[in-house]
Amino acid sequence: MPDSKRVLSCIQPTGRLHLGRYFGAIQNWERLQHEAEYTCSYGIVDLHAMTMPYDAKKLNAATWELVFNLMACGLKAENLFIQSLIPEHTELNWIFNCMTGFGELGRMTQFKDKSKQVNEHGSDAQISAGLYTYPVLQAADILIYKADYVPIGRDQEQHLELSRNLAGRFNHRVGKEYFTLPEALFTAIPKVMSTADPTRKMSASLGDKHNIDVFAEPERIRKQIRSAVTDAGEQSEQMSPGIENLFGLLTAAGANAEHSEFLKKYQSGDLQYGELKQVVGDVLVAYTVPMRSRKQEILADKKNNKERIRAASAETRKRAQETVREVKDLMGLLNVRAQ
Repeated sequence: MPDSKRVLSCIQPTGRLHLGRYFGAIQNWERLQHEAEYTCSYGIVDLHAMTMPYDAKKLNAATWELVFNLMACGLKAENLFIQSLIPEHTELNWIFNCMTGFGELGRMTQFKDKSKQVNEHGSDAQISAGLYTYPVLQAADILIYKADYVPIGRDQEQHLELSRNLAGRFNHRVGKEYFTLPEALFTAIPKVMSTADPTRKMSASLGDKHNIDVFAEPERIRKQIRSAVTDAGEQSEQMSPGIENLFGLLTAAGANAEHSEFLKKYQSGDLQYGELKQVVGDVLVAYTVPMRSRKQEILADKKNNKERIRAASAETRKRAQETVREVKDLMGLLNVRAQ
């Protein structure tokens, strides 16, 4: 598809794949790969997972677990790659590091936020240089494939802007419009909140009660919805955060008929919270059961599916190698001769 635009997005193998992560990103990724105008690449960026305190013994397992989960969610194996299987990402990262200002990175808001999280791990944890510079690696992840579009939320605009700045800076330095300046692909991304505290985003780091695993047993999903905080009281024009979150889950799962039905009940003051929770639980179970079934099939053929991802990563690497060869030529660096 020579006229198709390249879409690139990545995810870290940290934390479980909960409904917040799924509806916030993966659902959209799955849809985009079926649109003829796009060629999609989705990376599992395990090198980024090293910027925060982590268990080295568990990282490999977590990476493959996420791969299988993404496949179960409908992502095609040929569209997936594992970052650490493509060392050119880190090679381009170093070149970009040497083109990035220290103060430029210091203005990154996520560095400040994540530094606080590191401190919460205790005195043995340290804020690494990698945490400070990882936006540059993120830029390399995007630019190495000359991505046209990056599906992101509004809170990630700052990092994409760094990628655009580095692309422009490189082009200016070498006197050639080599890198594409990637554009944000803003889509309607549901903001899924914790059912235990609907004022906070659904997150695995907050604990089990604050997230709903996509692959959880049906009764587990129903139980978490039944216990959802609704701020029960008199119904008013302004929905409480808890009720709004339940309606949001119906919309994200495509249950438009159920959403309309309960919205009418809410507007008339006849909404029964228990009934709403029952239906939301049923909708989410029906939505996730096919993914649970696909995951079982994938795990039953784990060895073959790992090979498929390794092969897809090797194929993706060819494009990365071509970019790095050209970048090194333009920057006056030497390339290893082909054997």
